Amino acid sequence: RIIFAIPYETDFTLIGTTDADHDDPARQPVCTPQEQSYLLDFANRYFKQTLTDADVVWTYSGVRPLYDDGASSATAATRDYTLKVDKTGGAPVLNVFGGKITTYRRLAEAALEKVAAEFPGLPGDWTAGVPLPGGDFPVDGVNDLVNRLRAQVPFLTEFWARRLVRAYGTEAFDVIADARDAADLGRDFGATLTEREVCWLMRHEYARSAEDVVWRRSKLGLRMTADQIAALDGWMRTHRHISSAAAE
Repeated sequence: RIIFAIPYETDFTLIGTTDADHDDPARQPVCTPQEQSYLLDFANRYFKQTLTDADVVWTYSGVRPLYDDGASSATAATRDYTLKVDKTGGAPVLNVFGGKITTYRRLAEAALEKVAAEFPGLPGDWTAGVPLPGGDFPVDGVNDLVNRLRAQVPFLTEFWARRLVRAYGTEAFDVIADARDAADLGRDFGATLTEREVCWLMRHEYARSAEDVVWRRSKLGLRMTADQIAALDGWMRTHRHISSAAAE
C-alpha cells in the first residue's frame, strides 16, 4: 500500500490512510491504536524526524462506501461510482454507490442524466465551469485577495486573513463586513474565531453546534482548547434563533 503525508492547515501534516473492512454500520469508525502505530511506523521509514504517539494531535476515521464489484478485498475494489435507478414499487429511487469528493460535480451531472426522464426541463451539464460561493477569483489570486482583505481590515494578521480567504474566498469580505477593529467582531472564541464568523456560519452554512464549526466547517479544533470549544457550544445553544431566522 501507499500512504500520504500532506501539508495540512498550515502547521500540521495529515498522514493516512489505512484500508480495513467495516462490517457494522452501527459501530462508530475510529482510528485504532493499531492503525495509528501502523501509520507512524510507515512514515518513520521516510521522515528524518522520528514520530511518536505524542506527536499526534488529532485522528479521524470514516467509512467509504464501495461498490461490490466482486473484488477479493476492499483495497482491490473499484473507487469509481456506480448509479442505478430502481423503478419497482412506485417513484423511482436513484442509488449511488461509491464515488469520491473530488468527482462530486461529475457524479451529480451523471445522476441528473439518470433521472432526467422523470423531470423534463432539467438543464444540461453546467457545473464544470461555475465557481463555488466565494470562488470567483483567479486560481493564482489568493495572495492578492489576502492583501486586499488586510488593506480593508488592517487589524487582521497574515494568518487570520489567509485563513478567512481559504475558507470563504471573496465572501471573506462579507464575513468581516465593515469591522473597524477586533471588538466589532464580537466575542473571541479563540484561534481567530469570532462571534461574527460563527453567526455567518449559522446563517449561511447551517452550523448548529461547536462540532459543526470547529471540525466540519473548519479545522479550528486543532488550535482550540476543550474549554474554548465547550464555551462556543454553550454560546451557540443560546443563540439558535440565528440559524432558525436564516431558515425562515
